[in-house]
Amino acid sequence: MSAVAVVPIGMTAAFAFQAPVASAATAATAASANQAAPATLTSTARLTAAGQPQALTTGGHGRSTGRLSRRLLAYRWALRQKGHPYVYGGTGPGFDCSGLVMMAYRHAGIRLPRTTYGMLASPKLVRVTHPRMGDLAFYGTGHVELFRKWGWTFGAHDYQLPVGFIHYGYGWRPTSFYRVRRVR
Repeated sequence: MSAVAVVPIGMTAAFAFQAPVASAATAATAASANQAAPATLTSTARLTAAGQPQALTTGGHGRSTGRLSRRLLAYRWALRQKGHPYVYGGTGPGFDCSGLVMMAYRHAGIRLPRTTYGMLASPKLVRVTHPRMGDLAFYGTGHVELFRKWGWTFGAHDYQLPVGFIHYGYGWRPTSFYRVRRVR
């Protein structure tokens, strides 16, 4: 035998649409100011001047910075190239290692040299011991990829593999990590 609970539709709707008065007033103000405000906004979202949601990142200690860092913008652009073929000397739509990194940072507003050797000689790179997502991971002096997390990089690895994630480990691991800084 089974029991079924019947809840009137009006009562369910009343519970579903309850919201604190302050958030309702904020939503009404945003809707009147933007005419086409998004239906929901979380506490980590903010509207741009055009009324579109803006992605936020947090700086140290959880402070909101208001926009993505250049290295994360570069990393996100590179992720969209996943699956493209490895092409020696390629800068798109097929890429080699330094071509992918150069184009990713170019789309983030930073110009890097075309070759791995040029990147290593650039004053825009600062060596780091604790890399973050989007930093550069160099394998010796001839190969570069974007750091994802410990054990993983993202890049154009070689002819057998399309652009994508690379799991590194014993025998094949980055020898140095660099952060790209904006030099004026």
